[in-house]
Amino acid sequence: MDTPPETAPIQEPIPPKHMSNRDLYVLSAATAVVTANAYYIHPIISLVADDFGISHAMIGMVPAFNQIALALGILLLLPLGDWVSNRRLTGIFVAAQFLSVAVMAFAQDYWLFVTGSTVLGFFTIAPYLLPTYVSKRVGARELGKATAIITTGIIGGILLARAGAGVLGQYFGWRSVYFVAAALMLAVTVALPLIMEKRDSRTVAAPGQSYAGLLLSIGPIIRQNPEILLSGTIQALGFGIFLSIWMGLGLHLTSPEMGYGVDVVGYLALFAIFNLFTTPRLGAWADRVGPRRARLTVASTQLFGVALLFFFGGSLWLLMIPIVIMNVGGPLIDICNRMTFLNKAPEIRTRLMTVYIVMMFIGGGAASWAGTTAYDLAGWHGNAILALCMSVCLWTLSFLSVRGTKKDAKA
Repeated sequence: MDTPPETAPIQEPIPPKHMSNRDLYVLSAATAVVTANAYYIHPIISLVADDFGISHAMIGMVPAFNQIALALGILLLLPLGDWVSNRRLTGIFVAAQFLSVAVMAFAQDYWLFVTGSTVLGFFTIAPYLLPTYVSKRVGARELGKATAIITTGIIGGILLARAGAGVLGQYFGWRSVYFVAAALMLAVTVALPLIMEKRDSRTVAAPGQSYAGLLLSIGPIIRQNPEILLSGTIQALGFGIFLSIWMGLGLHLTSPEMGYGVDVVGYLALFAIFNLFTTPRLGAWADRVGPRRARLTVASTQLFGVALLFFFGGSLWLLMIPIVIMNVGGPLIDICNRMTFLNKAPEIRTRLMTVYIVMMFIGGGAASWAGTTAYDLAGWHGNAILALCMSVCLWTLSFLSVRGTKKDAKA
């Protein structure tokens, strides 16, 4: 009697390790350094413009091209996170960022500086790969907390960038900012591959799928998850409000009418330190009440804060009130937006994040240019009106989202 041939046992993929709080906070710190690169320009925007001998309107090209390049980079590169090891991709991208920041630090020509900033934006992918990497290593009930911790790293990076750049720029010149940034990026380039798990659980979209097929697969995923377009539009508006206001502040406070130095613009950014304590707690609150209800509540508060900008622009002390309100609300809106899709199937999360972040940075790039243009045309009041219009749109979409959810529940 013939015996059936022995079949090799099927080896199940080894699940990724559950991420410890220590590792989570280390990744959050690395995210802070990587994120900071795009925001150093905010307080020193007038110094860079004066050094290169260009207009304040023209300097708006630096953040605008950076954000648009980031949107393009995310569209073309972030989907690889569902296909290639997140650890390997992150190492490549942070190395490219290091080289780009070094070019900016040494650039003697404005267009070389713009080129360095644009290439930097194209490779700033790590902060958007890491939330997906983390989401595969925490339980569903911890997703809001984990997302909030990574988002806190992003907040910390923005805080360090704007506060530190303002002080360094005022006392040591704007180039010192990018020399420090290059040193920090070199440290992250060396350390991050050592922090991330080597055995990366890759939930590949489909065996043998090509890169082009991976990109084309985004369309059907959007059709199956249409809410990603709503969350992406809300975040585009929220990020646009943030960038347009800080572009305006950098020009308004250093104008002859206000007469402050760039260090004062950096000091204002210190108010974001409250977010390091409030964001994780508010993220846990969003877990309890649900992301859509939490988003509408925060959008209402932020609308009130943005409205105050128009009336308080003549006083630095009064400007602190709406700045604090927006600093607390902005990151939580981002967290709530991400919570609407980071609970989807692991194999599509990176591509959903791609759609979300591309929309966010297209909005940010457009608002960077619009903010400096509005300031040129109508001063601070023009900048404040632009932000108010965007905030009204954000609140309206948040309201419609809650209303639509209630109708679906009744049905």
